[in-house]
Amino acid sequence: MRSGDEMLQQIVEKSALDTDFRQRLLADPKTTISGELGITIPDSMNVMVHESNMQTVHLALPPDPNITEEQLEAISAGLCCCW
Repeated sequence: MRSGDEMLQQIVEKSALDTDFRQRLLADPKTTISGELGITIPDSMNVMVHESNMQTVHLALPPDPNITEEQLEAISAGLCCCW
């Protein structure tokens, strides 16, 4: 099983080499990522792709480490991959 970092690297590398893939990724990230990685992204999960340029850099912070009991249950049930 690939790690999240390995999957992210695959997506970023392909987007740097394949202009069509990059445009599809920006337009419809969930479908594009699901198809490329052969995974199902839950409907409850949002995926947002931001394209940095020379004037703007996007920084993605990890989720808040202070998770709720409900979030902990979702993680342990395999319903979330982000904590």
